[in-house]
Amino acid sequence: MADPTSTPPRVSVCLGLDFDAISLWIGSMGSTSPSMMSRGEFGAAAIPRILALLERYGVRATFCVPGHSVYAYPDLVRRIRDSGHELGHHGWVHENPQKFDRDGERRNLERGFEAFDRVVGVRPRGYRSPAWDFSENTIDLLLEFGFDWDSSCMGNDVHPYYLRQGDQASPTEPYVFGRPVELVEVPVTWGLDDFPPFEFVWGSNSGLTSPSDIEEIWRGDFDYAYRHAEGAVYALTMHPQVIGRGHRMLMLERLLQHVSGHDGVVFETISEYVDRWKAAHPLDRWTAEHPEYAESGTRGAS
Repeated sequence: MADPTSTPPRVSVCLGLDFDAISLWIGSMGSTSPSMMSRGEFGAAAIPRILALLERYGVRATFCVPGHSVYAYPDLVRRIRDSGHELGHHGWVHENPQKFDRDGERRNLERGFEAFDRVVGVRPRGYRSPAWDFSENTIDLLLEFGFDWDSSCMGNDVHPYYLRQGDQASPTEPYVFGRPVELVEVPVTWGLDDFPPFEFVWGSNSGLTSPSDIEEIWRGDFDYAYRHAEGAVYALTMHPQVIGRGHRMLMLERLLQHVSGHDGVVFETISEYVDRWKAAHPLDRWTAEHPEYAESGTRGAS
């Protein structure tokens, strides 16, 4: 694998693990039943085996954790920190920001920060929306709280980009692009997320997909990035309560073997990757080089 301090990697691999635990079933599914809570509890049971696998391959990952989970499993969150992994902000109780007004969304962010500060003494630099969704206030609030990066949006697949402030969407008017700001998006996609294919949810997800099918998809996206997108970021989104099942752990290990067998590949936390990327792509220069992301007024439409 490449050394990012000497040679820019051909592909940077950022493994994201969302330690939602019980909060997923409370905040997203609206349940407090013991059975649903136990599904979240399995995430805690899976953390040690995931940490052991990452250590075996010398991989440092980014664990995005809701404040609710930080309080529920303080010893495990400390263990994640002490194992050298990054901690990212993942809301308060896996809530959808769209369901809150500005003050409510701000309070959820504050409660998440309070949990990290009290339990592990860490202030996360990055944010992942629990719903991979934003409200009209989210970007303003992320800037207000000083986040360096987000990983919730899908405007690219192999390259990060700067998010915009002030976009306006209307079904009756042309789309208005806002102004790029100092907030780096490390893009995600449902195709590189373990929850949709693997987790059973009544009426929506069967949860019975073969790991070999998903392994083919995940390998395919990595192979494409390696062959066609030098300098790419390959970002996976996984959940301990999902990927931590035995047959899926075997799939993840095979994927790590495949990825690490390529020259010019480095595993990084999201913040490590973002620091290198921002240094090489200052906002003003990047905006000038990528007019497709710039505000409408600079597009030169006739």
